Amino acid sequence: MKDPDPSFQPVHGQIETLEPGIRRIVAPNPSPMTFRGTNTFVLGEKELAVVDPGPISDPHLDAILQTISNATPLKYILVTHAHLDHSPLAARLSEMTGAPIVAFGDAQAGRSDIMQELAQSQQIGGGEGVDISFKPDVIVDHDTTLDLDGAQIDILHTPGHFGNHISIGYNRALLSGDLVMGWATTLISPPDGDLTDFRNSCNMLLARDWNSFHPSHGAPLTSPNDRLEELLAHRNMRENQILDRLQGAPQTAKSIAAAIYTETPAALLPAAERNVMAHLIDLTRRKVIKHEGNLHVASGFKAI
Repeated sequence: MKDPDPSFQPVHGQIETLEPGIRRIVAPNPSPMTFRGTNTFVLGEKELAVVDPGPISDPHLDAILQTISNATPLKYILVTHAHLDHSPLAARLSEMTGAPIVAFGDAQAGRSDIMQELAQSQQIGGGEGVDISFKPDVIVDHDTTLDLDGAQIDILHTPGHFGNHISIGYNRALLSGDLVMGWATTLISPPDGDLTDFRNSCNMLLARDWNSFHPSHGAPLTSPNDRLEELLAHRNMRENQILDRLQGAPQTAKSIAAAIYTETPAALLPAAERNVMAHLIDLTRRKVIKHEGNLHVASGFKAI
C-alpha cells in the first residue's frame, strides 16, 4: 500500500511544538487505521490541557507525564471521541493528576435518532473499536467555552465519524480529531458514524475562520477549508458511484464496495463496506433509494 504522507515521520513519545501553545506527542500505535499513531496534544503554557491521551500504553503515559511534570496542575483532559485509540488512557491520567475528563458524553452520546434506533435493532453491524467503558467527569455541550490561563478553548460538537465527537478550537487553530485528516478520508461506520452528520459538521466548520487544523492522526493542515471542500466533494463522488450501481438489480453494501473500491487492499475492504453502508443509510433517509425488507447489514438496495 502506498504511503499517503511519507514526509510525516514523527518519533513516538517525542514532544513537538506545532505552534504557540500547541504541542504534540504521537502514541506508539501505528496501523492502517491510525497511520503513524494517535496524536496526543498538550495545550497551554502555564495551565495545561491534554487532548486525546490515547490508547493504554505505559511508554505513552510516561511521555505525557514528563511533558506536564514541571507545569502547574493539569487543568483538563479533553477527549475528542470514545474510540480505543483515543480515550482509554484518560482514566489513568486523571487518576494520576486529578484533572477531570471532559467530553461530549459517553460512547453512545450524540447519535442521531435514526442511528440510535439502528443501534438498538443490532441489525447493521458497526461498533468497531468503541471504548464502551468511557465515562467523562464533565459533559460539555456544543459551543461551550473553557478558560485555560486566560485563553479560550472552544468546544464544537462535530459528529459524523462518531456521535460524541468534538473538535477543539484554540487560538484560531482547530484540533479536528478524526473528522478531518489529511492522510485519509474519515471512516464513517453506522451507527456510530453518520454521513448526514458528517456533512453538517464539515459545513459548520467551513462557516468559521481557521488558520490550521491539527488532526488526531497525521500532519497538520495549513489550508483547512480546502481540505473540508475536498472531503465533501469526495463524498459526493462516492455517492454518484453508488447510485450508478443501484440502477439495476438490488445491491448490498458488500457488493458495492467490491465494485467501487477496486484499488483498496483486501484488509481495508471491511472499512470500505462500512463507508458504503453510511451512504446507503443517508440516501435512504433522503428517499433516493430503498431497501428490501428491514434495514440490515446485508440488505439489498436499489434506486427508487
